[in-house]
Amino acid sequence: MQTTLFHGSPQFAYGFRRWLLRSFGARVGQGAIIRPSVTVTYPWKVSIGDHAWVGDDVVLYSLGEIDIGAHAVVSQSSYLCASDHDYTQPDFPIRARKITIGPEAWVAADVFVAPGVTIGQGAVIGARSSVFKDMPAGMVCFGYPCVAVKKRVMD
Repeated sequence: MQTTLFHGSPQFAYGFRRWLLRSFGARVGQGAIIRPSVTVTYPWKVSIGDHAWVGDDVVLYSLGEIDIGAHAVVSQSSYLCASDHDYTQPDFPIRARKITIGPEAWVAADVFVAPGVTIGQGAVIGARSSVFKDMPAGMVCFGYPCVAVKKRVMD
């Protein structure tokens, strides 16, 4: 599905990609924009809210659940990693850990979001940041590791 139908679909075929993801169990809201170069590991573990945007070359590594809120944006080349390995065990078992991107949040270009992270409503995560812990709502955050820097001021 990913390589042929999804990636091969024309840029403007947003409705088709929403339908295709829904066909494989994803919950995709009305008017969501999902670019054809997005990679989704397990669609049935993904929820994308109304009018959310998922940009070019985004990876939704959905071994755990990924929830992207309404009107949220995940910009190009970002990587949402919803699982890790338990390094305290000799066989390194996989742990699924949910990622939540709150409504109206913006994850800018080339951001890594670690397993188990919640990004609060309306938060902005600056380009190339690495997010290893929860980020508060309504804040501009950036860096490696990502930290909250100032309040988001909107008109």
